[in-house]
Amino acid sequence: MTRQSIKEYSEAIRERYGRANKEGKGKILDEFNRVTGLHRKSAIRLLNHVFKPGSKKRKGRPKGYGTAVIESLKAIWEASDRLCSKRLKPFIPEMIRVLQNQDELHINAATQAQLCQMSPATIDRQLRRYRKAGGRRGFTTTRAGNLLKNMIPIRTFADWQENEPGFVEVDLVAHCGESTDGFFLNTLCVVDVFSGWTECLPVWGKWQEKVRQAIHHMRQRLPFALLGIDSDNGGEFINQVFYKYCLDEKITLTRSRSYKKNDSCHVEQKNGNVVRRIVGYDRYDTKAAYECLDRLYHLVRLQFNFFQPTMKLISKTRHGARVLKVYETAQTPYQRLLKADVLTEAKKAELSTIYRGLNPVQLLKQINTNLGQLWRMAERPETLGNRNYESTRRASVTV
Repeated sequence: MTRQSIKEYSEAIRERYGRANKEGKGKILDEFNRVTGLHRKSAIRLLNHVFKPGSKKRKGRPKGYGTAVIESLKAIWEASDRLCSKRLKPFIPEMIRVLQNQDELHINAATQAQLCQMSPATIDRQLRRYRKAGGRRGFTTTRAGNLLKNMIPIRTFADWQENEPGFVEVDLVAHCGESTDGFFLNTLCVVDVFSGWTECLPVWGKWQEKVRQAIHHMRQRLPFALLGIDSDNGGEFINQVFYKYCLDEKITLTRSRSYKKNDSCHVEQKNGNVVRRIVGYDRYDTKAAYECLDRLYHLVRLQFNFFQPTMKLISKTRHGARVLKVYETAQTPYQRLLKADVLTEAKKAELSTIYRGLNPVQLLKQINTNLGQLWRMAERPETLGNRNYESTRRASVTV
């Protein structure tokens, strides 16, 4: 029997059970136990209990956070593009300040204090019902470039010891859909190892000259000098055109080991967290899609570098089978650059002006508008035309 059926049965015989003598109650209990399968003591407690509407009390500790706090937390989480709790927790005070300055959030001091004291685990629990999962894996289009391999030194994941910005990891992400045949657009993803500053640019194909032009464009957008580039072993990077460019511009060029993606762990993580999570896995091969990607990445650049805190690993020690990792407090790439005091005064003033003029809520709306335009340009096989691609992408955010 279901719980509801047992409840209805007990209510039907409760009055008769209450009027019966000891022998009669015993017979009623025998019948009730045979029908419901409950323990005899449980049956006695159930038949002696009188349900009163509205008298049921919630078990356990009372709720510590009200509806206003949870709604404010959700608004901050959405405005930050759904950060994980460990990155969101230290950034909540800054997000409150920015959203209040932009007139996007209105909360009192008590709500603000509760939001700031909320732990990462509590943030996860409160936001659990709002999270959505999904995604697909794409193809790899990396093809080895063998001509210059012996001239370019290898750098592994353990060799990053730079204590200043300017040494970056680069990679290409293919927008080829279900097939790598023919022409398609790519995204150049660039990550500064020291600060986490991320740049994404669309690339027209994978030709050597187009990749070199994208690298040069990226270099002009960086707020610091480009000192070193670490790439994979693809022919789009390991070639004479790109090698000569790095020599002429006095940029250190290194490469990862073949089939060792962890050597490029910083940019590989951003490939998934930024490019794939936002743009997705569809095929794009038109000029209109290229221009839309360019507009989109300009907005993503602002959102990620100014409003997306990241955590850097400080130390890692092994105790038997356990590995203990210690991370620094989450900071945005912009905060990390200011704290390191490596920018010129002119560049500090320029970035500060940009930051004060940004509204994270409006920025996210503009990103979603451009994403809607981009997704309508996707070229999909007719056999997959009815498939729900939207479920595999990042859900558009309404705040």
